[in-house]
Amino acid sequence: MHADLVFVHTARAALAIVFLVAAWQKLRDLETFEAALANYALLPDGLLAPVARVLPLLELGAGLTLVIAPGHAAGALLVLGLLALVTTAVAINLLRGRTDVGCGCGGIEDEQRLSWALVARNGVLMLLGLVALVPPAPRELLWLDYLTVAGGAVALYGIYVASSQLIANAPRLSRARLHA
Repeated sequence: MHADLVFVHTARAALAIVFLVAAWQKLRDLETFEAALANYALLPDGLLAPVARVLPLLELGAGLTLVIAPGHAAGALLVLGLLALVTTAVAINLLRGRTDVGCGCGGIEDEQRLSWALVARNGVLMLLGLVALVPPAPRELLWLDYLTVAGGAVALYGIYVASSQLIANAPRLSRARLHA
């Protein structure tokens, strides 16, 4: 099975942006990310610092390998594995009733509290990861394809950021309705 080259490259590029930005945000403030990991209450204290350093490096590796030709499949598999890992951590905490925990995603996303909306958003990212894993149909990229991939990747990243902001704002909107 093959997918259109533009769809596959757009998925890879969008995921690369998401993972490279996430890695950068975590690496520039490792202490905050380590505290976020501690809030999940899933790791022993001795593993918090090493995991807080390794996860962003894995995100960085995933983002880079998605856009390097021989690493596409490895990058997509790493993306899927990382998303499965973090989404499982979110789901475990939600099932425990722990919703007042910051997601630890970095950047704007750090304002998000754990919710099933976060799980759903990650599910959509996993679908993009599956698209990134599909071998593209053999054909050459034309100049218009490059523009389409760039525009599509930026648009998908914009949708990701907007959905993250909506997830972050949902608790505030609920509180505002209660006080109105």
